[in-house]
Amino acid sequence: MVKIPSPRRLFRSRSKSTVGSVDMCAMVAAEHEKIEWEVRPGGMLVQKRRSPDDDLDAAEAILVKVSTSGGGGWQHDVSIDATATFGDLKVMLSLATGLWPREQRLLYRGRERDDGDHLHMAGVQDGDKVLLLEDPAVTERKLRSTTLAQLMGVPCHSFIQV
Repeated sequence: MVKIPSPRRLFRSRSKSTVGSVDMCAMVAAEHEKIEWEVRPGGMLVQKRRSPDDDLDAAEAILVKVSTSGGGGWQHDVSIDATATFGDLKVMLSLATGLWPREQRLLYRGRERDDGDHLHMAGVQDGDKVLLLEDPAVTERKLRSTTLAQLMGVPCHSFIQV
């Protein structure tokens, strides 16, 4: 048989000291200072609604340093919205590098990131470094096409000499 304590013990307030409640009140008051309130026509007090234009103004732009690790290594500073995706970053880099977004691989903190991953969710902050690599499959395809073009460019020698 299990002994259940009385309901008075279960729901009794444990905070008898005022120090804990004062700290909690200070935290709640500080949180309420950040929230904007409005009174609706019916007299109800509610949290103020934000328009999409306010969200665009509140968006934080960060500066990301993008560098390559090839023989012609370069570094480019890109200013982008903190909530943008790595795919958006690839599109911006395609203008600077001439590589199509599908030809690019972006590494952040040693891991390749997908196009749908958001920068702020991956932890990218202002001034962080992202490594840009060219996709090896694309590099191999380009090498094959240039080799084939060189072979096709060689004039054919005649087999029969007069």
